[in-house]
Amino acid sequence: MTFVEKLQALRQLMAAQKIDAYVITAADPHISEYLPAHYKAIPFACGFTGSAGTLVITQGFAGLWTDSRYFTQAETQLSGSGYELVKLKVPHTPEYIDWLLQALPKGAKVGFNHQLITVGLALEMQNSLIQREIAIIDVDFISTIWLDRVGLPKENAFLISEEAAGLTISAKIKEVRAALKINGADYHFISSLDDIAWLFNLRGNDVDYNPVVLSFALITPVEVKLFMDKQKLTQTDIETLNQQGVTLRPYAEVAEALKNLPKATQIFIDPKRTCFGLYECLPSGSKIISGINPSTHLKSLKNSTEINHIRRAMLNDGVALTRFFKWMEDHFGKEKITEWSAAEKLAAFRAEQTSFVGLSFNTIAGYNANGALPHYSITAESNQEILGDGLFLVDSGGQYLYGTTDITRVMPIGNCSSTQADDYTLVLKGLIEGSKLIFPEGTKGYQIDSICRKPLWEQAINFGHGTGHGIGFFLNVHEGPQNISPANVDVVFKPGMVTSIEPGIYRPGKHGVRIENLVLCIPKGSSEFGDFLTFETLTLCFIDTAIINKTLLAADQIAWLNQYNQQVFEQLEPHLSIAEARWLKEKCRSI
Repeated sequence: MTFVEKLQALRQLMAAQKIDAYVITAADPHISEYLPAHYKAIPFACGFTGSAGTLVITQGFAGLWTDSRYFTQAETQLSGSGYELVKLKVPHTPEYIDWLLQALPKGAKVGFNHQLITVGLALEMQNSLIQREIAIIDVDFISTIWLDRVGLPKENAFLISEEAAGLTISAKIKEVRAALKINGADYHFISSLDDIAWLFNLRGNDVDYNPVVLSFALITPVEVKLFMDKQKLTQTDIETLNQQGVTLRPYAEVAEALKNLPKATQIFIDPKRTCFGLYECLPSGSKIISGINPSTHLKSLKNSTEINHIRRAMLNDGVALTRFFKWMEDHFGKEKITEWSAAEKLAAFRAEQTSFVGLSFNTIAGYNANGALPHYSITAESNQEILGDGLFLVDSGGQYLYGTTDITRVMPIGNCSSTQADDYTLVLKGLIEGSKLIFPEGTKGYQIDSICRKPLWEQAINFGHGTGHGIGFFLNVHEGPQNISPANVDVVFKPGMVTSIEPGIYRPGKHGVRIENLVLCIPKGSSEFGDFLTFETLTLCFIDTAIINKTLLAADQIAWLNQYNQQVFEQLEPHLSIAEARWLKEKCRSI
């Protein structure tokens, strides 16, 4: 079936069940960012492959709501599909709800799969639409027309040891229970896969790039149940879980387990990371206590064991990146190099490293105009040869035993313009200002965000994505609760948090610049004004100085850059060949 034929089939199902609008979200029952193939309904329905988007279908209109990161991509991928692009004015907001209120008559019906939408969003939709007596209905039309849909993943899973994780499973459960007590809850339901992976020292291969396992967890006053396919685990791992007080139950039993909870249950859930369908299974009369999962807060504070492992992962990653950029320079102009072949070569260099498991996300490798797309994904049609003059942006990362990396560098190719040099330098200024920041305890991400953007704002330049996100320990490349963005997220930075700093400048049709390091929040000291924090840079890869406009940098910024590149050289040199070390030393020369 073509996309137009699929749209027609969906409309026929809607008409048969008197559904006036059908909403398709980019989600699974765990509200994951990266989805198993089984749940990639939006690519199936319309061809759009971006990670953020919502489809809304009526008999007279079909549209994709997405944000500015994906406008160009969506316009290309939706061509001929029967769907129109609707540009979100504010990222990560359900603006289509207002559209439904205007487009639908009083008494209409809106259908969507309750398993694939958050509690918070479903309740917001319900509370808004009720103004016009519009009902929401639980329907799944996608499954009806998706005849060749792949099944749920059956990949093997495994437990990581206490020596790797720094804490036993039982110790983590004890911490979560303590947080539940503070919040007045005696039960806790967890859907989010990275929270479950952290809590049970569990890792797997069910989702691309994220080493997680399809599972749910239920903590009660007397037991802990883990709902997953136990065939994925060895008998030894099953026994370890049992010894740590965890009972394994089949994945499909979770809904029934929720329905059978005591009616006076005081249960803690995260409304942004729990699907509405399972929320509806909770007994009537349950007291719902909403908030960020306690495990989300706990796993954001990396312990000393995790930090030591992360440092080793950064070292391995730095060696791979050094070899990649040297290979690029050595082979540029001598053989055909495309965005795709460069990304494949970088993956190969990472794969040579000990403890490498896989990539942490799909590599963004964009030359010139493609680099201006913040979430660019290489396709057969877009794949460019890296030839001539310009900027080559590479945003990539790896999963290692045990650590997760995420880094962006921009490589000058041939001759670069003064505008490209200025943009590169301004982005670097933003990175440096964030990296060397000293700030009081209690500081939140939006405060740090403005400091990173200040060098760009002074030139009337801005960028549309956040400046930084949390990152997992051999887990998801994006994790909370902290971030660095304009959004007023009520989470303070604390020692142990690992976060990216990645300002950017994007000139559509021309070029893009983003420079990204991962930093660790650490104590800085105290004074009569309180306790202060700062960042330690973890990423180990040189920052190219070839096209820097030095006149735009202050003396302290130049000092930071020189010190950082010197640190990169000193830590990587023992792990490089003589030729590689000589090449890197030149790249790290002070300016």
